[in-house]
Amino acid sequence: MSKKSRSRIWFLVHSWLALPIWFFVLIVCVTGTLAVVSQEIVWLAQPEVRASKPSDDAPLLTLGEAVIAVNKARPELVIRNIVRPDESHFALTASVSNPDGTLTTLYVNPYTGVIQGKAATFNFRGFTRALHGWWLVPFTNGFSWGWYLVSFLGLPMLLSLITGLVVYKRFWRGFLKPKLRFNQGARVFWGDFHRLSGIWSIWFIAVISITGTWFLIQALLFDNRISISSEGVPVFVAREEVPISPSGERPPTFNLDQAINVAQREVPGLEISFAELPGTAYAPLTVGGRGWYPLMFQTAEINPYNGAIIGQRLLADNSKLEFVTESMRPLHTGDFGGIWIKMIWFVFGLLLSMMVLSGLLIWSKRTALATVALLKRPERDAQRLKAVNALRKELNS
Repeated sequence: MSKKSRSRIWFLVHSWLALPIWFFVLIVCVTGTLAVVSQEIVWLAQPEVRASKPSDDAPLLTLGEAVIAVNKARPELVIRNIVRPDESHFALTASVSNPDGTLTTLYVNPYTGVIQGKAATFNFRGFTRALHGWWLVPFTNGFSWGWYLVSFLGLPMLLSLITGLVVYKRFWRGFLKPKLRFNQGARVFWGDFHRLSGIWSIWFIAVISITGTWFLIQALLFDNRISISSEGVPVFVAREEVPISPSGERPPTFNLDQAINVAQREVPGLEISFAELPGTAYAPLTVGGRGWYPLMFQTAEINPYNGAIIGQRLLADNSKLEFVTESMRPLHTGDFGGIWIKMIWFVFGLLLSMMVLSGLLIWSKRTALATVALLKRPERDAQRLKAVNALRKELNS
């Protein structure tokens, strides 16, 4: 066997061994696309997740009114936090502690305060995100190897984007004169589709690959105990400011709505969409929401006994590096601008999945044809040698 033939065999073996990697990339893309709209799928399947409006002119409850309603309906529960989703058609979610110490998430109607149901410990949203993000590999000591495996794909995806733009000369023509031929066979169609979808998804592939690579860096930093946060130490209520109740009962605290009003008055531009209630006598009441930059949150810590602001974390308090790193997750998931941003991410996620599939089909067919040709080569060589010997014998006779 010649050196060229041996090289061809090794190349084909290498190509077939890459097949599982392609399938892995495809599954990650598909599960990521589903994860973007996983909560919307839960909304369709579970009526208790929906914000059912009792009448057309029914006003929304404040977070404080919703807390009072839950406390009245279930006084044995201790509310830990309450969240108003970005999308108004979703119910409020309240994380509560049960008398036995377990935690439960309740769905609360934002118009009536009625408890509509409770979230499953591991629902469809959690399943799709866990399957996409770390392949359900459990976290035991730091980030799981499943997280590393998935996030590592950001690097080859980014390199594929760069090399694709280099190989496909004058790619911008695809914007001006898109070409998708349906009547010249499957191979031509999938080739056109792969190139066209790649052109229109340049920005999306760049976002997904860069943010995916950041998840790899994030895991490496965390597992090596390297922090880039400028947040500082947590804020607590000073011991001397905690009232002492002679009867041993819990001292009175500020109403949640009063605390929110104080925070919005003292911190201009602070929009409140969630509140974390104190878990101990020294813990502050934390309220927060998105600011002018929709990819990050702002928070304020309030003394629950006198309503004073004892801490805050605004957009201006973040470093330039934190602006970049904190933007990675919402950019990757599309969870920062409501249903329309999610739909854009979903459509381009489907396009990316189809592009990977088309690349897989093109590659596997080409590799299969090359393998068949290599297997048939000894037979063709034998026939050629037989013909040459016959011709030589005829010439010598």
